[in-house]
Amino acid sequence: MRKKEITMKFMMLMIPAVYQGGKPAPGFKPDPEKMEEMGRFNEEMGKALKIESLNGLHPLTQGARVSFANGKPSVTDGPFIEAKEVLGGYWLVEAPSKEDVVKWAQRCPADDGDTIEIRQIFGPEDLTE
Repeated sequence: MRKKEITMKFMMLMIPAVYQGGKPAPGFKPDPEKMEEMGRFNEEMGKALKIESLNGLHPLTQGARVSFANGKPSVTDGPFIEAKEVLGGYWLVEAPSKEDVVKWAQRCPADDGDTIEIRQIFGPEDLTE
């Protein structure tokens, strides 16, 4: 009988340099060659880790931000949103350890100035005393 491997869930959050400051060039579209390279990376990582979901996100200039103060929501539509770091995409993965995810993040074909933030997702075991 094979022992079940313990895994944890992690979000890998891509913060691309081109989105820093929230203002990529008007009409920005990802480079097709870069997307192919990222596709190959995702395929290889998917052989080692379980990828539950992954997606790229449109620039913040095309989004909206809902903030809360004094019990009331306030909506700011792009392109008027100011932010220093903006998500450009994410991976939701299962892995035996954070170290495994970090190793894969280091292999990502990221551009200079890009950042990948890795955060473990709370599981039921984290919420009990």
